[in-house]
Amino acid sequence: MVRWVLGVGGVSVGGVSCRALSGGTYNTVEEVLLDDGSRYVLKTPPPETVPGLRHERDLLVSEAEFYRAAATVGVPVPRVVAASFDAAGPAGRYLLMTACPGDTWDDTLTADEQGALRALLGRHVARLHRVTGPAFGYPSGALGPLSPDWRSAFAGMYAAVLDDARRYGAWLPRPLDEVARTAASAYDALDEVTVPRLVHFDLWRGNILVERPAGPGGPGIGGLIDGERMFWGDPLADFVSLALLDDIEKDHDFLAGYQEAGGRAEFTRPARRRLALYRSYLCLIMLVETVPREMGEEHDTWLRDAVAPELLAALDELAR
Repeated sequence: MVRWVLGVGGVSVGGVSCRALSGGTYNTVEEVLLDDGSRYVLKTPPPETVPGLRHERDLLVSEAEFYRAAATVGVPVPRVVAASFDAAGPAGRYLLMTACPGDTWDDTLTADEQGALRALLGRHVARLHRVTGPAFGYPSGALGPLSPDWRSAFAGMYAAVLDDARRYGAWLPRPLDEVARTAASAYDALDEVTVPRLVHFDLWRGNILVERPAGPGGPGIGGLIDGERMFWGDPLADFVSLALLDDIEKDHDFLAGYQEAGGRAEFTRPARRRLALYRSYLCLIMLVETVPREMGEEHDTWLRDAVAPELLAALDELAR
């Protein structure tokens, strides 16, 4: 299959080797290495019978859309080489892309290097947020067509993950109906968002590749990857995963770079209400997806200890 997909992408094939890449929780990810040193990444989704969350249907469509859109503003992302979103196609559904240079962001960097990289990341994210879409929501169509307004789109996204929680009997630290009422009480804050913009929504350090040059100069960002969770919406939503289980307002280096490149980061009361909504949404996804994924007792314990309190804090902020 790999050789056939490479051929579809116009890649000349000699020797090919593949190895599984870890870190993904939904799609299968493989590194494809050619004998000339070229590197590609091949993603394939699970069979449609495998249980998942409603918004996860056709994630590859969203990922391809993210890379296409991000490339228009010069942000380092993989280039899509070949793709099929038809399960009945010759090779089924897949996404073949170039591999970005670098390794996952870790704690081996110095404090100065971390600060410089956060500022650089801020500039990249500000460029992402310049890209506008045709309407609001997930471009995959997993939850239906795009919406003309952000309130309708986000309310549908939130309702879908609550429906998933009900369907899978997921544990939540507060009754499901109470979560729904609390979130809905703040939906009026979403009306401030009138332009659909490119949102990655999964920009934690595991999806940021850091490239370390052999010569002089500090490390740089080799690529922003795993754009499968993207949607067209409020750029403020990206601040949630960028400060996963923390507060983006503490990240002065990132915010300086973001604002330097034209990004708007004004933490008004309505903006903070929107941030609380997006924090609660991501926490719900993390708490619910563990059921169909069967991630194990250790992961479930971490969710209860680290993620559940963050969800409660976000909901309490909305209730106030």
